[in-house]
Amino acid sequence: MFHQARAVLFDLDGTLIDSAPDLGAAADKMRVARGMPSLPLDTYRHMAGAGARGMLGIAFGLEPEHPGYDALREEFFVIYENAMAERTRAFDGVPELIAALCAQGLAWGVVTNKSMRFTGPLTRQMPLFASAGTIIGGDSTPHAKPHPEPLFEAARRLDLPPASCIYVGDDERDVKAGRAAGMPTVAACYGYLGSNAEIASWGADARITSPLDLLALLQSAQMA
Repeated sequence: MFHQARAVLFDLDGTLIDSAPDLGAAADKMRVARGMPSLPLDTYRHMAGAGARGMLGIAFGLEPEHPGYDALREEFFVIYENAMAERTRAFDGVPELIAALCAQGLAWGVVTNKSMRFTGPLTRQMPLFASAGTIIGGDSTPHAKPHPEPLFEAARRLDLPPASCIYVGDDERDVKAGRAAGMPTVAACYGYLGSNAEIASWGADARITSPLDLLALLQSAQMA
């Protein structure tokens, strides 16, 4: 399974990068502008993987069905895109992981549900992504994860069969998408996973508790 890997594809937020501080700051700025008290940024962290829906839910207790939600979401988007690389950083071990993959001759890329409105500018601002072979956003194909089409598109752009690509993500939809695409899947058990996440039920082929664990996983597969 993993010994056949020629490429590794990753989810973005919560897997490669910690964008929770900038996402939370954007929502909190909206709170403060309305005379509401600021919340600690850690309050937003566990919902960072849900994007605007998660941030506005924490900040205002709103669901997408709320009559004023769409206007608030666009306000959030504008604030976020003007400051989305101020506090965002790669998780510890990610730069070393990417360097090691490249040194081993493995291609790598990103498949995220974050729209290219944000994914494109953010990845261009971070040197980490200069060596990425492909970057697929949530609107790069007609379907977003858990549909497998974004992963199929990434494999096509890398000119590789899906089965030779590993997909790593920190959400159940990542595992579902990877399995549907016929890719070996790895659950990233760090990032924004809450304590109630039932990771064992996702059906991932492997789990890692830090980015560098992936290297050990690949190394073990090659020796098997």
